[in-house]
Amino acid sequence: MSQIRIAGACLNQTPIDWSNNISNIRNAISDAKNENVKILCLPELCITAYGCQDLFLSEWLTEEAIKQLLAIVPLCENITVAIGLPIQHNQKTYNTTCLIQNGQILGFYAKQMLANDGIHYEHRWFSPWPNGVEESITIDNTSYPIGDLTFKIEGIHIGFEICEDAWNEVRPACRLLEKGVELILNPSASHFAFGKHKIREELIVSSSEKFKCHYLYVNQLGNESGRVIYDGDIILASHGQLLATNTRLSFLPYQLMTFDIDVKNKKYDQSDHVDDLNNNRDFGKAASLALFDYLRKSKTKGYTLSLSGGADSSSIAVLVAEMVKNGVQDLGRVKFLESLNLKTNWRNDIEEKEAIKKIVNKILITAYQGTKNSSEETLNSARSLAESIGAQFKLWEVDDAVNTNHQIIEKAIGRQLTWEEDDIAMQNIQARTRSPLIWMMANITGTILLTTSNRSEGDVGYTTMDGDTSGSLAPIAGVDKPFILQWLQYAEKELGYEGLSHVNSLTPTAELRPKEFTQTDEDDLMPYPIMVKIERLGIFQRKSPLEVYHSLSQELIIESELLKSYIRKFFKLWSINQWKRERLAPSFHLDDFNVDPKTWCRFPILSGSFAEELKQLDLV
Repeated sequence: MSQIRIAGACLNQTPIDWSNNISNIRNAISDAKNENVKILCLPELCITAYGCQDLFLSEWLTEEAIKQLLAIVPLCENITVAIGLPIQHNQKTYNTTCLIQNGQILGFYAKQMLANDGIHYEHRWFSPWPNGVEESITIDNTSYPIGDLTFKIEGIHIGFEICEDAWNEVRPACRLLEKGVELILNPSASHFAFGKHKIREELIVSSSEKFKCHYLYVNQLGNESGRVIYDGDIILASHGQLLATNTRLSFLPYQLMTFDIDVKNKKYDQSDHVDDLNNNRDFGKAASLALFDYLRKSKTKGYTLSLSGGADSSSIAVLVAEMVKNGVQDLGRVKFLESLNLKTNWRNDIEEKEAIKKIVNKILITAYQGTKNSSEETLNSARSLAESIGAQFKLWEVDDAVNTNHQIIEKAIGRQLTWEEDDIAMQNIQARTRSPLIWMMANITGTILLTTSNRSEGDVGYTTMDGDTSGSLAPIAGVDKPFILQWLQYAEKELGYEGLSHVNSLTPTAELRPKEFTQTDEDDLMPYPIMVKIERLGIFQRKSPLEVYHSLSQELIIESELLKSYIRKFFKLWSINQWKRERLAPSFHLDDFNVDPKTWCRFPILSGSFAEELKQLDLV
């Protein structure tokens, strides 16, 4: 038999949420059987979820995973299912995929290459399986093969790579080619990043050509455990031809894609290919999905946001509105409301646009916390945006509280505060005075407080700790300021958020100094595009200050000493503000890197602050 129907199913799983995880697995298997699928591939570690972290070091976790596996086995009558789980064997824990055929376990393929860069720390939890080695494992008094295995199913020779296995030059597929494997299954948990889908797709297509096979890749879906987002990629390629992809970043709990393949056929007439999204569309889809999963998995009532009328808070407000719009489109109004445990008494026949605004009103509380340094322009920006998306809008002034703080500290130090002598302290107290009020609103309403820090601010500490950093979740801390600014233009023009017209006409400013100072972010720091270039070279590519200078002096038309001053400022501010980055709220991983010390970029809190390295700039 050479022609067969295969399928991949991406699943939105949650660490040790056994009920949710097994429900998604059961439903995916049931749907596959209803569509006469013969071979179904599910994602990596889908029984436990991939993001269990140090729970993988617990013996009880693998024991429970096996218990759940054994309950799934009887569901696999008349179908072959590849399902991921951790397995303990000879005092080591392995990342495995179990292959079940017709209600019987055939064996466990064990991952050989472990991801240990960027956000991944698999070597902490798992051992790599040695290539070419097969052993046996006993479960419930029955022995099964485990290791570097291949299988004959329905007359087709099947092999595996698990995620990172495929991202190495010397990889399991090299040996699978020698064994004559016709179908490679790759269950994965590969994190979302801008542009990664296209790289992944190219890998799968080239792998199918290089290893002369059909290659099915199946990724995890959604915001699984708080920070990392999975796009739910399902990709099928054959002998260098892309055959099918699914719609990524779905709000559905699982998604099944089927395809009829002929392993003897090396050429297909057409491909069922969903066009890739660009970064702007990806950002809206990924961040809104992450917000949706964070809200429902945390079982919280909604979000609270200090809406300043500036770019950062405005982008987050729009992302919450996008969460509702995309969720209603994918799930339908009723299921979306059920998923968030929201009760309504609206008419069933109200138009979808009106229904979306009503839902936003139930789950998003915004507040403009003004001072005498705030402007009418930012107030109008905040109010018009909130009204346009349907969010609740609160307004209050914090000047009295700020003045009270001034009086207390002036009495303590025996002098009056002045902008000339106390500039930073007088800016920060305004931001910090806002914090307890917006926290109180979140506490009273049982909602999650969203903080508005972006990655550029995190780089240089341009944020007030316990002020505008206050919150439980930082949705945009993984992207830079120029990206946010251009995305807001895109959101207004392409996504239809007309309420952004005010903020898109404003120059970014903290509005913490008196109006006669005409404060702007870039005057305080440097031009944001230059900051992003320094960040890319110095942090992402890990170049020294001198190397950054040599690269940018060739690329930019800028006076030499001015460029040096920007580089000095960036590295000095980066060094002294690591303590702030350590305390920022959890953020979504959206770009190919971030500055979150818990997931990507580790840097010492105390250091020499590049003092010797920066002196080298004086010599050129």
